[in-house]
Amino acid sequence: MKRAAAPGSLMILIPAYNEQDAVGGVVREVLDVLPETPVLVIDDCSDDATADVARIAGAHVLSLPHHLGLGGCVQAGYKMAHELGYDYVIRVDGDGQHDPRDIPGIFEILKTSGSEMVIGSRFLTGANGYSSFARAMGIRFFRLVLWPILGRRVTDPTSGFVGVNRAALALFSKTFPLEYPEIEALVVLQRRAFRFQEAPCRLRPRRTGRSSITAVKSLYYIVHVLLGVFVNVLKWEIRGRRKR
Repeated sequence: MKRAAAPGSLMILIPAYNEQDAVGGVVREVLDVLPETPVLVIDDCSDDATADVARIAGAHVLSLPHHLGLGGCVQAGYKMAHELGYDYVIRVDGDGQHDPRDIPGIFEILKTSGSEMVIGSRFLTGANGYSSFARAMGIRFFRLVLWPILGRRVTDPTSGFVGVNRAALALFSKTFPLEYPEIEALVVLQRRAFRFQEAPCRLRPRRTGRSSITAVKSLYYIVHVLLGVFVNVLKWEIRGRRKR
């Protein structure tokens, strides 16, 4: 990929792991909506043809030599976008659940609102989205946990449909939660006094496969993310005391 020259440049980032049956359609849909916008697929050391399918569909592909998990995969994309000089990145999941037609709305808010992050929320449209019972309960739980920490309500804290500007890119290219990163990333932003807001988006059923988050993994997810959230909170509290 060439270094972006124009100010206000946008990159679409698609993290993908074993999504050969869906990622090609996602890339083509994105390019139908934004034909001049570069699409970067981060292939997280897939065991299938994810990388080849993405290239054939028209995406640039960064193939990781080792499986890093979602957080490491997204951070690799953020780091590359930052080094190439992009001002904005919008992340779209590779399973086909996000509707690329919502990208321009997220991008417009990102450019005009002054917020460092814009989250695509399936709940602002009045829909419940395509979530398992366990995931729906997790979303409600983290809404309650995050409210006093962030000082405001966030309707879809686990959304992977996220846009960031260059200030957030600079931060996330250096430090980013490695596992289940969406919620912890909000806390990191808040502690830096960065702003975020939500934009309505549509959520569709997965095109292929199924979610890796089972009932057992949901419990692990909740415990893991809670620990990450409170570690971040304590970290910033300790730093704040040292500066006094």
